[in-house]
Amino acid sequence: MGGFADLAGSVIIDRMTDWIEHFREAACGMPVSHVWRGHGSALFIELGALTPTTRRDGSSGNPMGEIGLMIEWSWRIEDARSIACGSWSDEVLWQPSFNRLFGREVIDLTTFGRLPEIMLSLSGDLYVASFMTAEGDPEWSLFDRRGPVPIAVGCRSGAITNEA
Repeated sequence: MGGFADLAGSVIIDRMTDWIEHFREAACGMPVSHVWRGHGSALFIELGALTPTTRRDGSSGNPMGEIGLMIEWSWRIEDARSIACGSWSDEVLWQPSFNRLFGREVIDLTTFGRLPEIMLSLSGDLYVASFMTAEGDPEWSLFDRRGPVPIAVGCRSGAITNEA
């Protein structure tokens, strides 16, 4: 990965494709281990080994994967020939579509569009894509929790940026 150090000595990635390549290399071959709905229509997809979480009130939370994808809103799940459901679909369609993702292997992770949207390609001809339809930036984030310091990236002002 190309980069340079900022004044604090942190490595800054100098091209947004380097961040996506980092996540592509990490995610490819990992299974979808958990899929869950956050607030509103937020979609979380957890990849690889899961780590249990605890909420502030002491109850169990959703487990976190080694790699995670969050699409806050405007997302869709596609199969080979159609859109299975999306953030604007009837919510009764969501859980069956989430269940179809479980256990599928990541084939690719890429961006598309002038303002980077995210596409997760899974085995069995299933795809998850962000697809923002409102003003602002595409609302997605990727998380790499494998190291001692988690990495989080997303799209801000048309570029992929470190959110840490």
